[in-house]
Amino acid sequence: MHALCHTLLCFLGTFHIAESWISTTKSHHHHHATPLFSSSQASEQSIVVAATREQGKNEQLMKGIRGIHLHPVELPCIAHADGPDFSSLQETLQNNHWDYVTITSPEAARVLSSAWQHCTWPTPPAVVAVGKATEDALQAAGIAVAFCPSKATAEVLVQELPLPSQQQQQPKVLYPASVRAQTTLQDGLTQRGFTVVRLNTYDTVTAHWNEHETVQAAQVQIACFASPSAVKGWLLNTENNNAVLAACIGETSAKACRERGWDEEHIFYPEKPGMEGWVNAVAEAAASLATTQPTR
Repeated sequence: MHALCHTLLCFLGTFHIAESWISTTKSHHHHHATPLFSSSQASEQSIVVAATREQGKNEQLMKGIRGIHLHPVELPCIAHADGPDFSSLQETLQNNHWDYVTITSPEAARVLSSAWQHCTWPTPPAVVAVGKATEDALQAAGIAVAFCPSKATAEVLVQELPLPSQQQQQPKVLYPASVRAQTTLQDGLTQRGFTVVRLNTYDTVTAHWNEHETVQAAQVQIACFASPSAVKGWLLNTENNNAVLAACIGETSAKACRERGWDEEHIFYPEKPGMEGWVNAVAEAAASLATTQPTR
């Protein structure tokens, strides 16, 4: 009898944790925010979630996934390579006056750091981060962040970046970017009166899986995407499996899933990009599995 009561209490505790987590979700599909699992359904530990960032860049997400009692696997869909302007970054950074250096991803932060550590200035330029993950990556490299917009998108950064005070001429911005980055940032800042110099310092390429990773992917029910490149890499490695649920870091990746044939009800993303919202989107996708199982 005591054993039965203990089991029931454990289950109710798990249910309460899942329910309270889901109730805080702010992701796009609010109508899926329902209590998670009933006793007749598989344990949440059986839900396999793929973390698809570059090898070694998935630890924080995987920790969050474990925190909501799901099972993460690392299946990198992208890898990074030097871009055509990588070799000129240090010289360009050091030998010109910049009012701002704008950094729009943790990878761009890593690339900047590789040049920054070799530069010497009387006063270093002000560095702008697009969002918290990028800000954290810059600070971890010892680079102070002068400005971060209220929402982690290029559009909001363009709107909110303050004009330098006592400016005698057009303010100058250095934008070390991915080869594949859109022109939203440079176009928007140029329209506002900034002079923007873009350097394509790195490229994002598809990572190719080994046999073990391919086998793991066949067990995945939720795939996490932080970029359109990761969406592309997933489809190339899985022979176009867009039946899994997509938990996206923000609307840019969600749009890529939509364009690649995902059903709208299988795409989950927060209104505001970031790690907390991303994990919430994973939790909400898991909740939807209680009632809606995508065809495999």
